[in-house]
Amino acid sequence: MSFSPRHIPLILCGLLLTTVQAMASQAGMRQITIPGNAAGAAPIVALLYYPTQAPARIIPMGPFKANVAMQAAPEAKVKGLILLSHGTGGTELGHSSLAEALAQNGYLVAALRHPGDNWQDRSLRQTSMESYATARPQQASRVIDAVLQDPEWKDRIASDAKGPRVGAVGHSAGGYTVLALAGARPEPGRFDAHCDAERAQDPIFCGTRGAPPPAASNGAVPPIPPLADARVRAVVAMAPMGAVFSAASLAQIRIPVAVYEAQLDRFLVPRFHAEWVAANVPGVEMHRVPNAWHFAFSDSASTPIPSEDGDISANPPGFDRAAYLGQLQGELPAFFDKVFN
Repeated sequence: MSFSPRHIPLILCGLLLTTVQAMASQAGMRQITIPGNAAGAAPIVALLYYPTQAPARIIPMGPFKANVAMQAAPEAKVKGLILLSHGTGGTELGHSSLAEALAQNGYLVAALRHPGDNWQDRSLRQTSMESYATARPQQASRVIDAVLQDPEWKDRIASDAKGPRVGAVGHSAGGYTVLALAGARPEPGRFDAHCDAERAQDPIFCGTRGAPPPAASNGAVPPIPPLADARVRAVVAMAPMGAVFSAASLAQIRIPVAVYEAQLDRFLVPRFHAEWVAANVPGVEMHRVPNAWHFAFSDSASTPIPSEDGDISANPPGFDRAAYLGQLQGELPAFFDKVFN
């Protein structure tokens, strides 16, 4: 067979396409355990998702599944580190499809299991709102500390003049967590004020109040410490718990923020939470997901998992969660690519 010169560009394009396809990353996975950041603090379990050239396979993990290459060798460099925070009572596996998509697009994702606020242990929810609001962002920052200091990973994470490229994604209470990392300051007194006025309209959120806040020796409630993490340079908050932030606090955020609202959210009613955040964060990128319930951003489970709003895998009639998650798997890497490039 012979080729004329006019065929050469087509041949080269075909070879290039073949090479790119061969180099396409899969998602690797490893589990790490991070010591607590204080004496007696519970260790933090996290899953690391990262780009690898090893072949992935579907692995059932309890009621969820992951399409990953377990313990595979990571690529030499990653675009950045993305912290992933699940919702209250959730699991580090609940957003695996999103973590995999970020890894396939070149990011290292650290999906933590929040101590005291996961499917096995809900003790943190029984403490005061002040303790709860403080612990979650501190746990997330502890994971960032550990990964950025880990000899296996620290030199793989892309850096620039601002330092390592770090972002965060969170759902529900995880959305609260990443907004706190971004610089919003929670004011737990707003919980009582909001629920005194709006309990009938926001009943699930208002049913989550834990113990009364601990009083200091003078009887005053200790202030919440600063929770912002200056290393975090962009966040995505999906159906976030937002009523505990004041408008002035949200207005202090100076990094790129994307907010996703589930239009039919009954767990965190949008006008009090996602829409409140979006109305007050400067330059926010707002995404409204039509006909979606609160758990639209989570992977579907193989067995029913109850929540205060029913089975987390249930959907409103006509909502295609798999199709929507496929869309989100493209949007999240694109958001961070835009921020970091």
